[in-house]
Amino acid sequence: MAERENRRDRRRDDRDETPEFQDRLVAINRVSKTVKGGKRFGFAALVVVGDQKGRVGFGKGKAKEVPEAVRKATEQAKRSMIRVQLKDGRTLHHDIEGRHGAGKVVMRTSVPGTGIIAGGPMRAVFEMLGLQDVVAKSLGSQNPYNMIRATMDGLKKQASPRQVAQRRGKKVADILRKEDAPVEA
Repeated sequence: MAERENRRDRRRDDRDETPEFQDRLVAINRVSKTVKGGKRFGFAALVVVGDQKGRVGFGKGKAKEVPEAVRKATEQAKRSMIRVQLKDGRTLHHDIEGRHGAGKVVMRTSVPGTGIIAGGPMRAVFEMLGLQDVVAKSLGSQNPYNMIRATMDGLKKQASPRQVAQRRGKKVADILRKEDAPVEA
């Protein structure tokens, strides 16, 4: 009986351990509650998880201890993952804006070799997503929660030329701008 339960626990542990995902701890917030005997401390953690191949998610967890809060945040992040189409597996297809509350982020595609030019929480999202060349600016809120939500909002708006062509009922070649073609007025 005990051996069967042990085997089941081992299987569950194998399933939970997903090495294809990497996680990045963005912020830990310590909160206190004043009670009759003194203060009770709790912790809130913000984690970004991704496979560095176009999938990313974020989560927040709250608990009395930091490791438990991080674990809860990581589990929530794995459940809330989104897929983003990347151009050549390294940058965005087009410039995008994302908003959440008072937070606004602007993300721009860039040439090879640029690297990730972005601030704290946004940088974590881009690294976990697998972006290599992007320029981003955060405007408004400096709150890491709002910055990550605004970044995810913008990434959800990202559309590849294939998706646009399919939506319009055209070919991909008709959608992409031709560099050699003269501009007609």
